[in-house]
Amino acid sequence: MEKDKPGAIIIEGHVQGLSNTRALGEIGVPVVVIDKYSCIARYSKYCTAFYQCPDFQSEEFIDFLIYLAEEKNLKGWSLIPSNDHIVFNISQNLERIKKYFKTLAPAPDQLINIYNKQKLLETAEIVTVPYPKTFYPDASELIDFNLKFPVIVKGKYGLTFYKIFGRKAYFAKNTKQLQSQLELIDNKGNLNSVFIQEIIPDEGNNKTISYTAFCVEGDVKTYWAGQKLREHPWTFGTATFTESIHNEKVKNFSEKLLKKLNYSGVCEVEFLYHPKEKKYMLIEINPRTWLWVGLAKCNGINFAYYMYNYLNDIETDYPDSYEEGLKWRNYWTDSVYTLLAMFKGKISLGDYRKSLKGPIVSAVKSKDDPKPFKAMTRMLFTLAARR
Repeated sequence: MEKDKPGAIIIEGHVQGLSNTRALGEIGVPVVVIDKYSCIARYSKYCTAFYQCPDFQSEEFIDFLIYLAEEKNLKGWSLIPSNDHIVFNISQNLERIKKYFKTLAPAPDQLINIYNKQKLLETAEIVTVPYPKTFYPDASELIDFNLKFPVIVKGKYGLTFYKIFGRKAYFAKNTKQLQSQLELIDNKGNLNSVFIQEIIPDEGNNKTISYTAFCVEGDVKTYWAGQKLREHPWTFGTATFTESIHNEKVKNFSEKLLKKLNYSGVCEVEFLYHPKEKKYMLIEINPRTWLWVGLAKCNGINFAYYMYNYLNDIETDYPDSYEEGLKWRNYWTDSVYTLLAMFKGKISLGDYRKSLKGPIVSAVKSKDDPKPFKAMTRMLFTLAARR
């Protein structure tokens, strides 16, 4: 590593944190990993130090970051967060944080347009980006919509909804079930903080597509796209097996959105194809790197590198192309959840074997950096319980 080269702090060291640790460590950037728990990224040969931190959503977490800057001589380092809790907390304390670190976390008035799903959908409406049919319930008439079931009830502020109800969403198959869910939400005084969306039908081939980009004030400098081939749960879940693709329609929709949002930094814009409406529809935007960011890196699109260079005023040549068809696999989760899916008849052994043909990038395993995979194998049950 270059002497006195400014470093980066990877916040949360699970799969994407490990990928970002490697992406920067490989080019000589000093990397420190922090997490609430022991994590796999701490075992990477590119991790120069690991520190256990308070809860990402707490005020103590911000104090801890400042402590690191002052006591561990990390002032001026770049912050690379790995989940929404971290981004939101840094954004809310941006003025304090900027005195000690470099960060691309959006300012609160910008983040709210992404974090508040109603505001995001209003922006999508302005720039004519399609999204699932959406309703906002009222206490006086809990259900007075022309709904096509099944539907999903989500919080306008996803993190707040999860803290209150201990789940990301409610699924309703009929009016009676929806009525019961809304009454539960209303009894806690949170009805005006949720929305109802019709669920896009799952026909097996309409997989979630992620358009990812590095932007400066809404100008996309480089982008990459991929789709989930398998996930857990089987629909609306976390990726276990993915593939790089090109999709011009999703690209155009995403660029319009990011331009309107005046977004700076890395983000993931998720879409799902509606087979009956015959159009791609916006699901959400994640203002950070995402679980399978390592696939983009292996495709030549190194988002951690672009963030680091931008924050440190290093001139960068941004790639304008990548090859599709490269796959990414999280070995343990894909193996376990695919086996369960086979028992449920959702995938055949033949289709599973066929999917494994061709070049595949491992989410964790690396010949040059073997310890994280060994650590993940040891920590499997702990990680499963935690996540």
